[in-house]
Amino acid sequence: MTTHLLPSADLDLEVLLAHKETIADGVVRLVFRHPAGDPLPPWAPGAHVDLVLRPDTVRQYSLCGDPGDRSVLEVAVLRERAGRGGSAFVHDALRPGDRVRVRGPRNNFPYVRAERYLFVAGGIGITPFIPMVAAAEADGADWQLLYGGRSRTSMAFAAWLRERYGDRVVLWPRDEAGPPDVPGVLGRAGTGTAVYCCGPEPLLAAAEELCAGLPGLTLHVERFTPKENTGPVTGFDVELARSGLTLAVPADRSILEVAEDAGVPVLSSCRGGTCGTCETPVLDGVPDHRDSLLTSEEQAANETMMICVSRSRGRKLVLDL
Repeated sequence: MTTHLLPSADLDLEVLLAHKETIADGVVRLVFRHPAGDPLPPWAPGAHVDLVLRPDTVRQYSLCGDPGDRSVLEVAVLRERAGRGGSAFVHDALRPGDRVRVRGPRNNFPYVRAERYLFVAGGIGITPFIPMVAAAEADGADWQLLYGGRSRTSMAFAAWLRERYGDRVVLWPRDEAGPPDVPGVLGRAGTGTAVYCCGPEPLLAAAEELCAGLPGLTLHVERFTPKENTGPVTGFDVELARSGLTLAVPADRSILEVAEDAGVPVLSSCRGGTCGTCETPVLDGVPDHRDSLLTSEEQAANETMMICVSRSRGRKLVLDL
């Protein structure tokens, strides 16, 4: 079972934006340093950080630098034309010399040791794979990266990846070659291959459906947007064991919102069940898992839940809050 890093108030620091550059159409690379030059927190491939851009604007970005270099943290940010303003703030307002609060790193998409890897990236989903392919190369593993994007000019790190790793990297610009051949690539992957997929929801859904019919593959996905939940929503009670409170959670509110209203401090970020910041241990009861992060095995274990979206299957939950 994957171990998720539960929220900790200690993982919160202010960093300095040391460098900002455009690396593809609509994509900027940000390099952060500690204001005093101190080492930054350790991290491993697949980790992300929360950038607190404004008091009401927190966004998650995958780290795409070298985990061995503790002097910097690097992310790449796509301008989301239909977004909620976070990426626009990064592109238009952040300047070198600005200070930004960072929470994390957290890792919900860990690189696991395997003999073979297939990395499948769509668009800005390439970012977590920059350190992953470096780790696979250093391990001497058999690996391949399929990287699809709208066009070559929109594909961040594309030229660098091809120059560094050659034919192990398959670039698939949609305007030249159409949709990437995900079924063909997965069908040719050998038994025991660890498949990592990050990108838009249609790509992830296709990978999940295809891998379900290929039992020799182990699929790991990371989502940017939450899966759609269509099940019924009802009210229930939640007991917060450490706080000594029992609260009613109505059908139109989340556990997180009710806990915040009661003055219980809870770290949160995406509020959509994708980042893992609000992951909370379950002491009793059966959660109705509605997140896009925990695996089916982790959800079945009912050891933790994402209180921003998940609910209760019974009348009461007891949480370690």
